[in-house]
Amino acid sequence: MPLQAGTQIVLSTVQLVLAGIGIGIVMAAPIGPVNVLVIQRAVAGGFWAGLAAGLGAVLGDGILAAIAAFSIRAISDVMAAHSGAIQFVGGLLLIAFGFALLVTKPALTIPVGKESGLVEHTGIIPQTFFLTVTNPGAILGMAAMIGGLGSLTGGLNTSLEALLLVLSVVGGSLVWWLGLSELIATIRHKLTEGRLKLINRIAGLVLCAFGLILLLDGFIFR
Repeated sequence: MPLQAGTQIVLSTVQLVLAGIGIGIVMAAPIGPVNVLVIQRAVAGGFWAGLAAGLGAVLGDGILAAIAAFSIRAISDVMAAHSGAIQFVGGLLLIAFGFALLVTKPALTIPVGKESGLVEHTGIIPQTFFLTVTNPGAILGMAAMIGGLGSLTGGLNTSLEALLLVLSVVGGSLVWWLGLSELIATIRHKLTEGRLKLINRIAGLVLCAFGLILLLDGFIFR
């Protein structure tokens, strides 16, 4: 029997959690500026360096998910009113980080047993956080996915449901960055410093390109 227009699906707690994890992974997985930074950091510094870079994105995804889950209209209004400024800031950040990679001398060798932990790499967390929360694609993507889920299910009925969805999105994002950091850290020892230098240059150029695209889109093609 076909579903009639306006029919809503009621999600169980397990389904809501799985939906949130799926949203978190889908938002984190596409290759973009943050993925480029995480890969570069994991290659240069190992698992904890890559994870630290990913944690900034996890926090950013959590903020965007919370705004979307608790007030989808508010994020739409803010995005419409300040989209130009958001793109400008995001573009400048990307170009700055890209240029830093281009001029940074790579250092691949880390003594066995002395690989630094998470604390030593926390300086990257604010960078990837701001890259995430100033990325119009991430803002609109999170709003669209959570808004679409809300439309399908008739909305999030309680604050607890909204919080559960946000935590699930954060969990999904964290799963992605854990897996990516571990993968890159596993193969990094096969790389030479010459190859790392090439990776830095490619990553830097990609970040600068992303930044220029944001600036051009915000101030020339509007």
